[in-house]
Amino acid sequence: MVTITIDGKQITVAEDLTILQAAKQAGILIPTLCYLEGLNEIGACRLCIVEVAGMNRLVSSCNTKVQDGMVVATNTEKVRAARKINVELILSQHNCQCAQCSRSGNCVLQKIANGLGILDSSYAKKIKTIPWNQDFPLIRDESRCVKCMRCVQVCSKVQGVSVWDVVNTGGRTTVGVNGGRKIEAADCVLCGQCITHCPVGALRARDDSEKVFAALADPEKITVVQVAPAVRSAWGESLGLPDELATEKRLAAALRRMGFDYVFDTNFSADLTIMEEGSELVEMLKAKESHSFPLFTSCCPGWVRFLKTQYPDMVGQLSTAKSPQQMFGAVAKSYYAELLGVEAEKIFCVSIMPCVAKKYECGVEAVNDAGAGADVDVSLTTREAARMMKAANIDVQQLPEEDFDQPLGTGTGAAVIFGATGGVMEAALRSAYYLVCGENPPAEAFTVVRGGADWREADFDVNGIPVKTAVASGLANARKLIEAVRNGEVQYDFVEIMACPGGCAGGGGQPIHEGCEYYGSRGQKLYALDAANTLRFSHENPAVLELYKNYLGAPLSEKAHHLLHTNQKEWKL
Repeated sequence: MVTITIDGKQITVAEDLTILQAAKQAGILIPTLCYLEGLNEIGACRLCIVEVAGMNRLVSSCNTKVQDGMVVATNTEKVRAARKINVELILSQHNCQCAQCSRSGNCVLQKIANGLGILDSSYAKKIKTIPWNQDFPLIRDESRCVKCMRCVQVCSKVQGVSVWDVVNTGGRTTVGVNGGRKIEAADCVLCGQCITHCPVGALRARDDSEKVFAALADPEKITVVQVAPAVRSAWGESLGLPDELATEKRLAAALRRMGFDYVFDTNFSADLTIMEEGSELVEMLKAKESHSFPLFTSCCPGWVRFLKTQYPDMVGQLSTAKSPQQMFGAVAKSYYAELLGVEAEKIFCVSIMPCVAKKYECGVEAVNDAGAGADVDVSLTTREAARMMKAANIDVQQLPEEDFDQPLGTGTGAAVIFGATGGVMEAALRSAYYLVCGENPPAEAFTVVRGGADWREADFDVNGIPVKTAVASGLANARKLIEAVRNGEVQYDFVEIMACPGGCAGGGGQPIHEGCEYYGSRGQKLYALDAANTLRFSHENPAVLELYKNYLGAPLSEKAHHLLHTNQKEWKL
């Protein structure tokens, strides 16, 4: 421990801390732009500079260690003047059309510039633009890039994909696609973690909200919307709603006010996914010698893209079950169209997802099997849905709660935990146990697979059948797991992979909070909803059972295979 003085306040801290970390412990705010703790501590932006007694130059606090007796001043006239110059220089190369930026009002640079009172600048503007495919689900705007390198580090260290890198030299130095490639050829998995960790609006998801507004205004369209499990844990954050008001039923009410004809719950098709995927697992375990293990879950399109580009020889080990998003679309444009007595082409199906890769998934031809074009017409992120509510001038806080529509609005506790890492595994094991044993296990029997953004494993005995499982979230962890499997270091029967750290709760389409990772608290909300649900097993969902009885026949039936399964080898990237 060392004793230092910051802004006249004497504190004792661990000797391995930086000045920035020590100041935070003391409740003293030092602005940062490029800093990400443990990932990006390079002092590139020069906004965290401070004055240290005895030193002639200002130092970056993010990578300068504390020393015993150090005296630090974080807000002297010298520091403020230097910060202001640095921000003005950044702004001279930054597109400041804030009203046309996806991060307006939630931009780190905007906040710092406002705090410094920068109303004008003496530096000439030099804005650089680079053409970009505006149809690609992930969009980069060079004119807004501040060269902080955060996207480079997140993609490399957390996701292990390394799509982004520093390109060019000297005054032309910027961030671009690794190897000078087009983004379409860069093996991008569309996890969106670079978007949520960008401090400005240089990276964003393609905005599809106008397509949805157009459908809502079309009297010939029957608009159907589904809400993913993880969305209910985060949708109120961008709207300033406290947790007690940001309920799924108030979300359903808001979507009806926006004009959707039917508001459904993706939990319904999450339960359907478990019926198909759980049945698939049980059939494989009964004939182990005929199959390659492990069986990988297939709910996450970012993970599917990763496997197809990095380990294409293992794509055949993905469960053929479609994701809940796609199962819902297929059912909505077949079974539900028949219930309504309308042509499937009249249904416009929208999903609200915590994900950027879902925009890609709904455009994959190989998953559209209902015979009416795309099974899911548009996938919106949680952020887009919140912006649409604002655009529709809905006072969400004043809305009374409303139920989801039926029959595609019924979901179980097993379905809602799909949004947290380990949730798909836990839900599948609950129903796999029933399918093998003919009775339910305790609902909490498989909670050991729950956790954070890491790699976990657990072994279970299902009526004498040993089942070795693993769960990983974050693609760098996924890569380690796969390499261990390929090297024979580990052996599993069933593996769940989620591309985003913490699973869908930490998805690239969720609300952005600078310097904070909310997947843990969001996941806990989902587990609380599971515990409070009267139905906690997917195989007990009455709407799903009715679907099988009246339409599909049984899990893994020919009709179920046609509508609810896919061959990922046929997916085009």
